[in-house]
Amino acid sequence: MRDTYHEDLDALTERLVEMTRLARHAIARATTALLDADLSAAQEVISGDAEINRLNEEIDNSAFDLMARQQPVAQDLRTIITSLHMSGDLERMGDHAVHIAKIARRRHPDSAIPKELRSIVLEMGHQAELLVIKAGDVVFNRDAETALELDADDDRMDRLRRKLLERILRQGWEHGVEATMDVTLAGRFYERFGDHAVHVADHLVYMVTGERPKDIDTDA
Repeated sequence: MRDTYHEDLDALTERLVEMTRLARHAIARATTALLDADLSAAQEVISGDAEINRLNEEIDNSAFDLMARQQPVAQDLRTIITSLHMSGDLERMGDHAVHIAKIARRRHPDSAIPKELRSIVLEMGHQAELLVIKAGDVVFNRDAETALELDADDDRMDRLRRKLLERILRQGWEHGVEATMDVTLAGRFYERFGDHAVHVADHLVYMVTGERPKDIDTDA
């Protein structure tokens, strides 16, 4: 019975790692859709979100079932509770990728991103991928030390969003209200995608150490 219990706990981690893989694929394809006005890529992201949602629901059901049947305590209880939180963050990351894909679909056959902003958006897409890859690695390895790095890694995404907004507000912007809205929203969705990757890492730290990241002295 206990072997089955620990297999069920391990399955939570496996599902979380799979969700990070799917979120990475979604944000990569959403970036392609946005920059290249690729309608098929956009639709792939939108339809593929159902699988992320399915895994999120599986984790919810499994977690509540484990709590009801096994009444876990200490480390095991933290594992279950933080898995629920991480799953929710990953589900929202998938949603943000969908929002980006829908911008691309709405503007098709044109690209939603003006030529002079393409390099910034491309870099935001790459940074989003790096963040979710790292989040998946720390979940798989239960690596609290590396998880603490994600907050600093996300600072680059925040800088890129500020750079994007500065370009929009710069004198001489001549792409109109629709492009302004699309670029602003896309930047926000990338930023939020990164924020949720950081949340996943923070929850992992709590799972492993029992402490919230802000309570940990990283210079110790």
